Amino acid sequence: MIRSASLPDDLLMNAADEVTIRQDLLLVALGKRPADKLLRVGRLLDVHTCTWLYDQEIAIRGRRIAWTGPAGTFPGTAMERADRSGLAATPGFGEVHKHIESSHITPEYEAALVLPRGNTWTCEASHEFSNVDGRHNLEFWLTARRHGSPMKIFPLPGSAVPPTAYEWGGGYYGYDEQAEFLTRSLMVAGLDEVMDWPAVWNPENPSHKRLWGMIQATFEKRGVVEGHGAGLRDLNSINAFAAAGLASDHEGWTAEEVWDKLRHGIFIEIRPHSMPEIIEGLLQRGLADWSQVAFATDDRSASDTLRMGATDYNVRLAIHSGLPLEIAIQCVTINPARHMRLTPWVGSIAPGRFADIVLLDDTEKLSIAEVWADGEPVSQGTEYRGPLPSIYWPQWASRTVNIQRTIEPKDFAITAEPDRATMQAALLRPFHWHDEFITMELPVENGQVQRDPVRNVTKFAIVDRFSGEGKVSRMFWLGCGPKTPDTAVGCTVAHDKHNLWIVGSSDEAMAMVANRVAEIGGGWVLVSGGKVLAEVRYEIGGLMTQRPADELDVDMQQLYAAAEAIEWLYEPTFSPRWYPGFPERLQFATLTCAPWRWVLVAPCQAAPQGFVNVATGQTHPVVW
Repeated sequence: MIRSASLPDDLLMNAADEVTIRQDLLLVALGKRPADKLLRVGRLLDVHTCTWLYDQEIAIRGRRIAWTGPAGTFPGTAMERADRSGLAATPGFGEVHKHIESSHITPEYEAALVLPRGNTWTCEASHEFSNVDGRHNLEFWLTARRHGSPMKIFPLPGSAVPPTAYEWGGGYYGYDEQAEFLTRSLMVAGLDEVMDWPAVWNPENPSHKRLWGMIQATFEKRGVVEGHGAGLRDLNSINAFAAAGLASDHEGWTAEEVWDKLRHGIFIEIRPHSMPEIIEGLLQRGLADWSQVAFATDDRSASDTLRMGATDYNVRLAIHSGLPLEIAIQCVTINPARHMRLTPWVGSIAPGRFADIVLLDDTEKLSIAEVWADGEPVSQGTEYRGPLPSIYWPQWASRTVNIQRTIEPKDFAITAEPDRATMQAALLRPFHWHDEFITMELPVENGQVQRDPVRNVTKFAIVDRFSGEGKVSRMFWLGCGPKTPDTAVGCTVAHDKHNLWIVGSSDEAMAMVANRVAEIGGGWVLVSGGKVLAEVRYEIGGLMTQRPADELDVDMQQLYAAAEAIEWLYEPTFSPRWYPGFPERLQFATLTCAPWRWVLVAPCQAAPQGFVNVATGQTHPVVW
């Protein structure tokens, strides 16, 4: 990149450098200083007016845009020219709400994966790594950019740190922490999704003060308070959600729900799984102004991105669902940038913004020919050609599974009362969003309560990976896990606290999974018949690996192949995304946010067995 020596390095934004940069840009726009590049395009989508402009030029200075206008009218000179007059230009796509951790690759490799697919900036919903190492969370998300990655990551510190008052571990955020984050960097856009609705509305909830302290700090610094309105569909709840200052919701499932939330001033972030129904319903209702709508990927693995795409997939799905292309692009550019108050830097091809440009060779198909970021081409087709920084992640990122003992089969035993042939057991199933847990009478053998695979009952456990003690909570779950004898699977991706969860048909297999996960530093392990059949290493935070997406995908495909030899229990539950076969979505079945009630967490003082209703604080024995 040709850069003037007088320009500050704006990889990480700060107010003082912004003044210097913009003083320089205005002189370039007036023709009093040369541009570094002059990029000519055949068409340019002006997302501010939702119109196409023809035969346009973009003057680039450093990493920013200094001037745009009709070709041949730039008043100054340029050190370099690039002709892309056969292509159409749109702004770089942005993610309004995404957990990069769910790609399971580190930020520098996430950039290499998604930039060729148009995604040049991301609002990182950072309560995943926050819960692993809250102290270093901001440093983690800014490291790749500091080392030269062209993708902009705007972190939003997690409100769910910890997710509820009944969880503990790698992080704690309140007023002081949030105020410090927002003061430290212009890159911090606000507060990540406020998920613990019982703590928001109920002053008696033990998380109430902590959560409202974070909200207060965000208001004081004029950041955005993101919401999470799962299950809040009645009119009173929607009003209360908006009144609380929760500015957005990405949990809308139906057009009726989304319409009601839009009407009450809530910014809507539509996820792909519900997009067709929602867009069709909003069009039928005659929505004329889509400025309060954006598209959110939320969670998507690297394997799925390789197969489906990134933000470009969301745009194509919206177009297929009936939305005009221009509006669909607004929903991943100017709309999320306005909502997140980031328009001085991203969201449009306009002066002062980063020179992040998606070049299309077929607008109707949204076919991406090139992507430019920071004023340089970084991809050709789906091949990434931009800088890929070499990062040495310190031990706070690479050694986060702290289990300083050998886990044994007896750690998963559920002891029966003396002289009992059966006992009543509390059961959960994945995505059990009910006020009451399930009960079932289970057999006792050798003083221990037993699984019952005939009735789809197996054992589920949470192993604390933060204290070093390896504390274990365990109970029986319904309709998930292996039916094949002496088999277990586990993973350190366990939204949102990210302890180690294990489900298995024998205590011995569960112990083997736990110990192997600790050895590899986090990730997936599948065990059967006393052997490790497959494993996938997530050595960074227990959530990600520092490898290219295609290398991770090889390991994931080997895991899937090994899982095909296992017979898996299954029965439907509330979630439409709970499928038969390998239970990958158990990563999300440990959530504790609304609308969850009864959950299993790592043992804590408030819930020694780990079985607790997070809406009320009520606890209950797992057998009696």
